[in-house]
Amino acid sequence: MSSQTLTDAPLDHPQRPDGWTARLRRFGYLPSRAQDLRERLVPSYPEPGARLWQYFGFSAPAATRLARATGWGGPLLVTLLAGVLRFVNLGRPHAVIFDETYYAKDAWSLLKRGYETDWPEKANEQIIDGTIPLGDSASYVVHPPAGKWVIAAGEWLFGLTPFGWRFMVAVLGTLSVLMLCRIGRRLFRSTALGCLAGLLLAVDGLHFVMSRTALLDLVLMFWLLAAFGCLLIDRDAARARLAAALPTGSDGLLRSDATVGGRLGLGLRPWRLAAGVCLGLACATKWNGLYVLAAFGVLTVLWDAGARRAAGARAAHRAMLRRDAAPAFLSLVPVALAVYLASWVGWFATSGGYYRNWHQGAGAESSWSWVPGPLRSLWHYTFQVYDFHVALTSSHPYESNPFGWLVVARPVTYYYVSADAGEPYKASDPDAGGCGYASGCVREVLALGTPLLWWTACLALAYAIWRWLFRRDWRAGAILCAVAACYLPWFLYQERTIFYFYAVVLVPFLCLAVALLVGALLGPPGCSERRRVIGIVTVGVLVLLIIWNFIYFYPLYTGTEIPRDGWRARMWLPSWI
Repeated sequence: MSSQTLTDAPLDHPQRPDGWTARLRRFGYLPSRAQDLRERLVPSYPEPGARLWQYFGFSAPAATRLARATGWGGPLLVTLLAGVLRFVNLGRPHAVIFDETYYAKDAWSLLKRGYETDWPEKANEQIIDGTIPLGDSASYVVHPPAGKWVIAAGEWLFGLTPFGWRFMVAVLGTLSVLMLCRIGRRLFRSTALGCLAGLLLAVDGLHFVMSRTALLDLVLMFWLLAAFGCLLIDRDAARARLAAALPTGSDGLLRSDATVGGRLGLGLRPWRLAAGVCLGLACATKWNGLYVLAAFGVLTVLWDAGARRAAGARAAHRAMLRRDAAPAFLSLVPVALAVYLASWVGWFATSGGYYRNWHQGAGAESSWSWVPGPLRSLWHYTFQVYDFHVALTSSHPYESNPFGWLVVARPVTYYYVSADAGEPYKASDPDAGGCGYASGCVREVLALGTPLLWWTACLALAYAIWRWLFRRDWRAGAILCAVAACYLPWFLYQERTIFYFYAVVLVPFLCLAVALLVGALLGPPGCSERRRVIGIVTVGVLVLLIIWNFIYFYPLYTGTEIPRDGWRARMWLPSWI
């Protein structure tokens, strides 16, 4: 664990007047301890300790090289664990489960026709039997195509089989663990905390189940997390440019400069353009990516204002509006729009898609006739889909209110079959077999977050709010911004049919919040050995309990046969049934 814990992290601004800081001191606020402005602008990564490797007999130079390799070695090991978990028996259950009935077939239609088509009523059974009854007539679908193109890539490699349509989602689920390890490392300047965040993501039940199911929400989560990581790299790069332009005093330390802080142009920012591409892919997967696009746009320019203030700008927000706001907008919004339109390439390139030729029929007399016809047809289609989503109020046995998401109040059953002792399963899965337990048998795939992780995350979010408000920690603010952008918009649609698995987009940021809390539990620099030991033991017990909790519910995540009594024992809340 790095000696630089979260308690003494450099803040995003210089020290404020005494009255302001005096008021916040009552709540635990501490001004930045960094003496060098460079350290405030771009905190360095602490030198990794080599004592552990020397303990195993490595020479000092070899131990140092191994310690430095942990920056990538640690995340890759965590990712390997996540990949093994996600790919083992990926084709089981050998059935079309839950909403795979839409997206697996839509993806195949895109691959073969360029647009989504209708399928016959018994298509699922025929597909499992090896027959593909693909038609030509267009189907009315209510989500953009990017996520389905991702699923289609796996089907192109392995065919229209459960393994094929789940393959690319499992790849993105595994890669998201690697991304989170590296994002956490950059955010906290700690490889250990970054790897912890990734490990928590690897053993979260909701993320695990969604990584093994051909739905769109895991794909959406991947692009949103990638955008967050791109903006984080862009933040460091922009602040490094400011630091490079500031003057150096006779003591070798940087000096703030009002001219540099207020007027320096930050040049081409490729990582912010990459974030625009990722956000465009998110919006082209599901529309709720639009809320995150807006929130991340505000976040990145506020980071620029904080950097300019730290560099010495007297009116940092005005300087940001003059120098950074327009480039940030152009890097995100037009780029995201272009990517969104590009995702419809199959629909544009063919003539059979739903509403594809609307501009030649009912829309021929539109006052917007100067707009190219296919774009007008897409706009009409978009408007119709928006009306569908807003009016979607039909009841569903597994719908859940977002108020209960964080406490895992109502998970979603994707697959469930049961049998009495000695009886065969009545299931669409031909490999289900018969029941060998006296109390009866159950096979279930339950989209349920690892309960102890989510309940800990509730405390971690409360801590992050306190830390952002009273410690002025920008990292807590970044995590809260991402959580709010992914979560709060759902409260605007209380009448709409909503499901808990939508919350998978929150999981990486909840894991970052828990890592933030863990950094505080480990104790500040210079604390007593007793305090450090207590912190390490507390964190160790917490992490082991979360891992045990994932293992305990593992049969319910994978459709593994368990006794009916064992299934009932895992129904901790009545609302889980």
